[in-house]
Amino acid sequence: MLVLGIETSCDETAAALVADGRTVLSNIIANQLDLHRKYGGVVPEIAARRHTELIGYVINEALDAGGKSLSDVQAVAVTAKQGLVGSLLVGVAAAKTLSYALRVPLVGVHHIEGHIFANLLSNPEIPLPHVCLTVSGGHTLLVYVRDHCRYEKLGGTVDDAAGEAFDKIAKFLGLGFPGGPAIDRLATKGNRKAFAFPRPLLKAKSFYFSFSGLKTAIINAFKHQLAGGEKLPFEDIAASFQEAVVEVLVAKTLRAARESGVSAISVTGGVSANRRLREVFTDTGDRESIKVYFPALSLCTDNAAMIAAAGHARLRRGYADDLSLDVIPNVPLEVQHAG
Repeated sequence: MLVLGIETSCDETAAALVADGRTVLSNIIANQLDLHRKYGGVVPEIAARRHTELIGYVINEALDAGGKSLSDVQAVAVTAKQGLVGSLLVGVAAAKTLSYALRVPLVGVHHIEGHIFANLLSNPEIPLPHVCLTVSGGHTLLVYVRDHCRYEKLGGTVDDAAGEAFDKIAKFLGLGFPGGPAIDRLATKGNRKAFAFPRPLLKAKSFYFSFSGLKTAIINAFKHQLAGGEKLPFEDIAASFQEAVVEVLVAKTLRAARESGVSAISVTGGVSANRRLREVFTDTGDRESIKVYFPALSLCTDNAAMIAAAGHARLRRGYADDLSLDVIPNVPLEVQHAG
């Protein structure tokens, strides 16, 4: 089955063709970084307007890159849940139009489920069940993946997502937006042990995360120096901050895997591209005989191939939507996929 995937949950306008839920024929992403960078973050109305301008071109480019035409498309999958409401509406409207015109099935996908399938696209050998950590600018979520389309939430963030904390610290240091890649690059030049920043909820028994306090502690610690015109040790701050976040993410995810009795972990989302996170996860997993999987770098950030793959899996299990499909900007994964 050839599935056309559409993803517009935030500021990436994306379309992809995936055959049989496994083979990526094309994966086109148009980002809006230049539009949002001067604001230090994504502006929802600007993102939605840009999606409207780009969506048709991106879909056509995905078809051209995959060597297919609309008549070859056998189903349309679209992100319909979890994201910016205006952005989601653009993608869902396009998907409905194509589904109706082509007379092919339509399936709405939860954005987090898409990230789970990004790793399955890269590593089809990931065993089931396993524990998945989705970590990005908008999400820090631990999920027990019982089977395809069957999930149980283990924990999540109580305030800032990890990627959001990266963005805010990068903004404080004047590194621009997005902050994750900038912190990753700068941290390679710094001393990870220079500052003993807090590790929020590290020893808590729950699988919940909190990064707002860490961000505030760092900003408060150096605000008076910055105001006084003193030169801050940017590299050491970045490296020590990154180490604190990585330690918490790795420790809680490994503990979740042990307590769930699984031998595999998948790490997805934009922050899964972070080099230090990959290094510590891999080393710690090897010591504990737990295999850790990461998506290809091209599938870490928001993309439509992961939505097409998730849509294919849902269609195979009898899930489908009609033209009444609506967007839900904030809905837990386990509520949408409890079956």
